[in-house]
Amino acid sequence: MSRVYNFSAGPAVLPEEVLKEAAAEMLDYKGTGMSVMEMSHRSKAYQDIIDEAEKDLRELMNIPDNYKVLFLQGGASLQFAMIPMNLKKNGVADYIVTGQWAKKAYQEAQKYVKANKIATSEDKTFSYIPDCSDLPISDDADYVYICENNTIYGTKFHELPNTKGKTLVADVSSCFLSEPVDVSKYGVIYGGVQKNVGPAGVVIVIIREDLIPETVDDTVPTMMQYKIHADNGSMYNTPPCYGIYICGKVFKWIKKMGGLSAMKELNEKKAKILYDFLDQSKMFKGTVEPASRSLMNVPFVTGDADLDAKFVKEAKAAGFENLKGHRSVGGMRASIYNAMPIEGVQALVEFMDKFEKENS
Repeated sequence: MSRVYNFSAGPAVLPEEVLKEAAAEMLDYKGTGMSVMEMSHRSKAYQDIIDEAEKDLRELMNIPDNYKVLFLQGGASLQFAMIPMNLKKNGVADYIVTGQWAKKAYQEAQKYVKANKIATSEDKTFSYIPDCSDLPISDDADYVYICENNTIYGTKFHELPNTKGKTLVADVSSCFLSEPVDVSKYGVIYGGVQKNVGPAGVVIVIIREDLIPETVDDTVPTMMQYKIHADNGSMYNTPPCYGIYICGKVFKWIKKMGGLSAMKELNEKKAKILYDFLDQSKMFKGTVEPASRSLMNVPFVTGDADLDAKFVKEAKAAGFENLKGHRSVGGMRASIYNAMPIEGVQALVEFMDKFEKENS
């Protein structure tokens, strides 16, 4: 069985050479006589793995020294609660709702703070990013929250919102490490890794130290306090060891590829191939306003549900996996993360072109 072109939104495609390296080390990691899966997280060998992963991530993203890097569990969804629980000072937070995950974060925050929806693109099925240059930011907002790239709807903030001096919190799960980023513009930048960085089970939180509260409300569980994790170097309890190890390998792979500016260039090239085809096609249409298009997730439709289903079925038979759109929107979606080779996108477009000729 040869490898397919996997367009899944997450868990998603990983670099082949990372998988091969992990396979080679599966039974014996660097002469320890055991797999990283079996290794004590308190061992020197494992401490070296997590330290090196953090060091490489800091280099890649140019993370300032006054930010902590935490490797946690619970996915991005647990952060929907941890953020308001830990960042709550005035008990007010502003949310920009541009998709399913921002909406879920906003709903979750309502349990802990007065959450305000200050902008949304719900009126057009989240097909664009609203103008965020002059929003009604609350005077007493503890933070302003965005989901920077919307996996389901294929939109991306190409310009960060004007938070009028308030702390910006961003979920970057599906655009993590896809382009250079100025970490200092954010108070918290976090993401589940299963889209662009590693296997499911790890969430990386990059948080400015002054935002980590010394004390939190008595009701906040110990495991949900940033300070506990920061003070214990992400090892308050057993971390998702193997997932972090794979993330570390992906960081090395990105460095080898030339870092985040090289990644952005490659991602722009891949996205252009697909968007250019969609823009000239008579059958397939992209669903996102061009100015808000994501480089990572490209949703498209034919306008006919039966034809969509036929396309997904034939694409699968031809070795293109996971092109069915999210159940909430239907149609198709190609997720073309860092590890998707440009050949995969070219092959997809050739297949779409052939399908269009045969079915029009």
